[in-house]
Amino acid sequence: MSHAPLPITAISLIAPLRVTQLDGRKTKVIDLQPDAETRGRIAEAFGLSALKKFRFTARLAPFGKHDWELLGEIGATVVQPCAVTLEPVATRIDEPVQRRFLADMPQPEGLEIEMPEDDSLEPLGTQIDISAIALEALSLAIPAFPRAQPREGAAVIALDSRPPGAPPITAQETRPFAALEALKYRMQHPDPESDRQITNQRDRDKN
Repeated sequence: MSHAPLPITAISLIAPLRVTQLDGRKTKVIDLQPDAETRGRIAEAFGLSALKKFRFTARLAPFGKHDWELLGEIGATVVQPCAVTLEPVATRIDEPVQRRFLADMPQPEGLEIEMPEDDSLEPLGTQIDISAIALEALSLAIPAFPRAQPREGAAVIALDSRPPGAPPITAQETRPFAALEALKYRMQHPDPESDRQITNQRDRDKN
């Protein structure tokens, strides 16, 4: 019997770190290497054919008196079907990850306030969800339209167009994975009930 894939928010690589339990004078070293079973669940949640390798290393260090900074890197090998031929395409991913958690994060006021350009800044809550950060970084790095190397003499098909008369490709369709929004929600709302709320919201969006 087939089963529905777990939502990405239900997969945890490490328990969230409680800020009150962190030593404000020491750096915490993080090294996550999910086993084959966990990689399989991540691959299923992200719609991958396989996640052959996945490692997240980082250092979480005090930044100033009350803030924290995370500097790390993800390394992964993902396998996806080619967007044109459906042949398996393996992609190597190596991406830096940076987050700065601010205890006194400026809050937007009004409708026309300019948002900060630095998207690595986040408000410091009661906990830091390392697992969500690692999975979010992976989801952002996964190719939206993987392509196999064309065989000699094969026709090249544009991925940003459809046949004449068909509706244009929408922005929603070009987004890599809807699971990314669930991860962002989880990091911004560290609530044990958030997984249930996200799942219900996604079900409502489909109706």
